[in-house]
Order: sequence, then structure tokens, then C-alpha cells
Amino acid sequence: MGGARSTPGCDGVAGLRLGLVLEQCLAPVPGGTGRYTHELAAAVAAAAGPDDRVAGWCAWHRDVAAATIPGVVGPRRLPLPRRLLAEAWRLGSGPGLRKPDVVHAPTLLVPPVRGGQRLVVTIHDAVPWTHPATLTPRGVRWHRRMAERAIAAADAVVVPTEAVAAELVRYLHPRPGQMHVIGEGVADSVRSVPPDAAQRARRLALPDGGYLLTLATLEPRKGLDVALAALARPEAPGLPLLVAGRPGWGGVDLPSQAARLGLSAGRVRLLGHLDDADLAVVLARATALLMPSRSEGFGLPVVEALAHGVPAVVTDVPALVEVGGGAGSAAVLVVAVDDAAALASAAAEIVAEAADPGRRARRAQACRAAVEHRSWASVAATCWRLYRSLTASAAASRVR
Repeated sequence: MGGARSTPGCDGVAGLRLGLVLEQCLAPVPGGTGRYTHELAAAVAAAAGPDDRVAGWCAWHRDVAAATIPGVVGPRRLPLPRRLLAEAWRLGSGPGLRKPDVVHAPTLLVPPVRGGQRLVVTIHDAVPWTHPATLTPRGVRWHRRMAERAIAAADAVVVPTEAVAAELVRYLHPRPGQMHVIGEGVADSVRSVPPDAAQRARRLALPDGGYLLTLATLEPRKGLDVALAALARPEAPGLPLLVAGRPGWGGVDLPSQAARLGLSAGRVRLLGHLDDADLAVVLARATALLMPSRSEGFGLPVVEALAHGVPAVVTDVPALVEVGGGAGSAAVLVVAVDDAAALASAAAEIVAEAADPGRRARRAQACRAAVEHRSWASVAATCWRLYRSLTASAAASRVR
């Protein structure tokens, strides 16, 4: 059941059975971690060797279409519904993934491992410790407990940025060599503008004169209230703000907030959830991305915008600065968290610059250069090296 198989593949390396927990793909609001789970699974399946096998697992659902990923066997349904499975795993019990050599939990929904299986867990951020007020009390308790379990049980912990690694060291005290920084990529389906872009732009009623864009689940941590407050300031550019993302927790009501701030009708538009082709079109035509988050572990929308040559205004959250190319990067303008005036001024600077084709082209080139190394193929290759190193160490331990 556990450990690497002994039959070598054609390259002399033993085939490996990888099990991925795909439950986040089926969550009511998958969010960024759902996107990560799906893209990671698709990428590692595409990068698997001829003797490797990648299978997905989830709780009991009638419809598992959202967790059905090319190249990934399954998903195989465990005999408990989501809530019961999460509670059982919180207690360290319940059904595990029976056959894999390596289990990778892309979120803190971490199964028990048995029989020599190796466990990899991705921890996306340190928000439950650094910004607990941006989560529900129940969410804080659950995330802290599961992160502590992950550190105790996992052979390897994957984090998306050096910033998150530094924060988690303070709160969770991982073992030496346990933590691995492996970032995220831009999906090809988001990076590439589809041939029918003009028709999609008309259907979405995208403004011809430019617009500001934010991509976020609608919840307090994303700082969308600050974005609206920035739009209401006299120094703000007159462009509309388009908001793409599903509603989350916290009762964030952007139309009501916009009305209270005196913003004119149409100044803020909710696009809801977009498929990848629509998202590519919306990103490619944006003037600037606003990312006023109070805390992030990575900031995938920043990477996606930069891949299209669209500059971003981000808060001084360390992970956002890191993925934007670091301090001094020409790809992003950095403002303080909760500083609506600074956000408005930075957005105005980018909009003014966009009127000069030469300056806009230079900024776009810097944006693309900042993220040219970020791809899911690279992420998958790094993950496979990690998986194989874990099974190799397990085999060596058995020999000793």
C-alpha cells in the first residue's frame, strides 16, 4: 500500500502513485485555492512519467464534474459527505486515500495517511494568525488546528512564497527542510486571448475607454471597501471599476457601499464568475489591476494581470510585493494597506501613463518580464522532484 513501487519505468525510475485531494474544486465557493487545486492537478498529471499514476479523491458528492480533470483518474469518492469528512479529518480519523504512495493535500483538508504513505500539504497563507479578524472565528480555529496537524504529520509542506514561509516559521515551527517554496503559474487558458475576443468584449459590455479591474472573492480580506473609497476620492481616475469574482462570506455588498459613497451608477460593475476565455479578454483590455488586499499568501490575479502586460496596484503585503517582482519592480505600484488615498493616486498615475503609447509599452514589457518564469509546467516539474525525493528517502529508510 505505502512506499514507492519497485518496478522501474523505462527511464529507470520507479513509477509513483500520486493521490490528490480535489475536494476544494467542489466547494460552494472554490476561490483561489480551488483554482490552485485544479491547475496543480492538471499540471502534475501532464508531467507524470509513463509508469506514474495520478488519481483524485473527494468527499461523497452526486456530481463530481468540477473535480474531473484530464489525466487524473477519478475523482474517487470517499464514503462521507463534505462536512462529515472535514470533521473526521480534523480529528485525524476517517477514511484515507487507500492506494497512493504520495498523498498531496492542496489545502488544509488533510487526510490521515497509513502504511508508509508520504504526505505533502500546501499551506497557502498565515492569515489565521496574522489577520484573524478577516476570517470567521470558526474558520480561524479550523485553519489553525489543521495547519498544526499538517506540520506534525506532513513529510513536506509546500508554500507559495518566501513571505508565507517566513510567517509560518514564526507560528508553526516546521522541521528543518520540511518547508518548500513552490509558487503558482498562469493557466494557458488565461494567458491566451481567444480568437473571438471582440465578441466576448461586446457581450460583457467592456468599456472602450479603459477600466480598472479587480479579481477577488467578495469577502472582507480582499479590501474591496478600500477600492470603492479610493474611487470616491477627487484624485481618482474617472474610469469604472469592474469586479470579477464570486460572493464569499461577510456580506460584502459593493453596490450598496458604492451608493453610500456617492459613486455614480455604472462606476462599479460586478461581472461575477468568469470562465477562463472571458477572464483572458477582461484582463487583456484592462488599464490596471487593483489588489487592495489586507493579506495574501500569493496573489494569483497579480500574476495573471502582469502576464497580459497590465500593471497592478498592490498593497504592501509581502507576498504581493514578492510576486510582483519585488521591491522596486516596474510591474507594480505598492501602497499601504487600507490607504484609499494612496490607492487612488497610484491608479491615477497608471491611467495617466496609459495615454502615452511609449510609456505604456515599456510598462507592459516590464510586467510580462516579471512573471515570464511562472508556469504550471514549472510548478509540476518541481512537485514531481519533491514527490520522488520523498519516495526515494522512504525506500532508503527501509533498506537501512
